[in-house]
Amino acid sequence: MVHEMVPSDRPSQAGTGLPDPGRCLVMGVVNVTPDSFSDGGAWYGADDAIRHGLDLVAGGADIVDVGGESTRPGAQRISAAEELRRVGPVISALAAAGVRVSVDTMRAEVAEFAVQAGARLVNDVSGGLADPAMPRLVAKARVPYVVMHWRGHSHDMDSRAVYQDVVAEVRDELRRRVETVVAEGVDPSLVIVDPGLGFAKRPEHNWRLLTRLRAVADLGAAGVFPVLVGASRKRFLGKLLAAADGSPRPFSACDDATVAVTALAAAEGAWCVRVHKVPANADAVRVAAAWRQADRGREGGHGDI
Repeated sequence: MVHEMVPSDRPSQAGTGLPDPGRCLVMGVVNVTPDSFSDGGAWYGADDAIRHGLDLVAGGADIVDVGGESTRPGAQRISAAEELRRVGPVISALAAAGVRVSVDTMRAEVAEFAVQAGARLVNDVSGGLADPAMPRLVAKARVPYVVMHWRGHSHDMDSRAVYQDVVAEVRDELRRRVETVVAEGVDPSLVIVDPGLGFAKRPEHNWRLLTRLRAVADLGAAGVFPVLVGASRKRFLGKLLAAADGSPRPFSACDDATVAVTALAAAEGAWCVRVHKVPANADAVRVAAAWRQADRGREGGHGDI
């Protein structure tokens, strides 16, 4: 049975600089890459990326997530030096402008630079598996740490999308990762979990996880954790909205569907949604907050995750 989490049980964000507005947060995406699946090349130059990050904040983003390495299916890794070259000036400029910056990286070297430059959160899609030094770096920095469910690098992750019970297996694998990073010194009150939609997941796996966010959040003896949901423009939405001939809808034409997922995830208690287009998603989380507030007014209203 999944235990419901009351608001007082939320992991403390005191001292982290992250907002706690009493609703689902909105994380805007800045991909400083030439090859990301949805907007590769659009913000590849530092000046364009910085301007885009500021625009995301103006549109209602609570956090801006800056990444320099594509994790699209089939993507090959770049060097740490190239990743730093891409994200370094962007993170530094946005943090200096007062933006709450998250760094999207699997490398402790990049995360260390980002935190020193002012980033307030580390978003690691490998959950510490790609770089064993990452948990120790995060523990030392004492910043919130997103631990995503991950089964391997992009070049072969589709072959790993095999599950008997996707919710139970994702939850168990996340629990083991969280226990490992906590054993390395990461404060459990600063851990956020991410089910890893699209990462070694088929469409049916993604939909099942979205409907069971409360179960994903509850890692048994390890605790109940805030959940980050990253569904924006992903392939399973394009497949859902395919044309009559079966061709998937283009990534950039899936923003309305993303807003629908945001509203549903936020109403279900997600801590944050990671999105490419901010304004409509910022509206959606406010609608969801009103929905949840009204629901709490009824006997037997749902708790938070």
